[in-house]
Amino acid sequence: MLRAYERVNIARDIKRPKTDDYINNIFTEFVELKGDRLGKEDPSILGGIGLFEGTAVTVIGHRKGNNLDENLKYNFGMPSPEGYRKAHRLMKLSERYKRPVITFVDTPGAYPGKEAEENGQSVAIAENLMLMSALRVPVITFITGEGNSGGALALAVSDEVWMFENSVYSILSPEGFASILWKDASRKKEACEMMKMTAADLFSYGLIDGVLPEPKGGLQKDPEKAYEAVRNRIRESLPGLMKMTGDALAAGRYEKIRSIKREL
Repeated sequence: MLRAYERVNIARDIKRPKTDDYINNIFTEFVELKGDRLGKEDPSILGGIGLFEGTAVTVIGHRKGNNLDENLKYNFGMPSPEGYRKAHRLMKLSERYKRPVITFVDTPGAYPGKEAEENGQSVAIAENLMLMSALRVPVITFITGEGNSGGALALAVSDEVWMFENSVYSILSPEGFASILWKDASRKKEACEMMKMTAADLFSYGLIDGVLPEPKGGLQKDPEKAYEAVRNRIRESLPGLMKMTGDALAAGRYEKIRSIKREL
């Protein structure tokens, strides 16, 4: 049994499949859409329209990159408010044209820089949470690596949330948790255990809908298994969700959040 901090390391492995990889291997005829229509493009959020086995869907996810140059280009998957406003725009378009939304979460968190805060980071995240909670089309989320803070939640208020076995999902990074609680980021391993951030922990609390298995050593050892797991999950979940009315979908998300176990 792997410890929580070992799963964090696997989730952060640079060779782990990224949002681009899922899009290229699962969806066809994908067209990327850019910009927040207010003046800026944030490449750390990747979004657009594609086909899933003939069904038009909107796909949105955090983009980290597969090497240092790409990490820098995509700000290590830490979006600025422009990225969240782009995601908001794409989700509104999905609602207008009745396209389901598929999101991929893999971020250390929203970018905490001065410029991002001045440009409305918290407002952009809050507006995404509000929109997704009432969106009248199906939304399925996959947490594929690390999902930290509101920067992750801004793409994860969904009808179904699925986590890979070695992915993690938490209020902030373990380093940040340790820095706040103990003023000592080096205690990150201890923080990982306290935070209950693994897929198994979150499933036991009813915070996610299920756990997708991984090969020993992580998805980076056999990426095709990751694509197949996501493909099968969408194939199984999407038809039923698409039969539901917009009112039923929004009401279901509300009840899902309200039913989270009280001991949390």
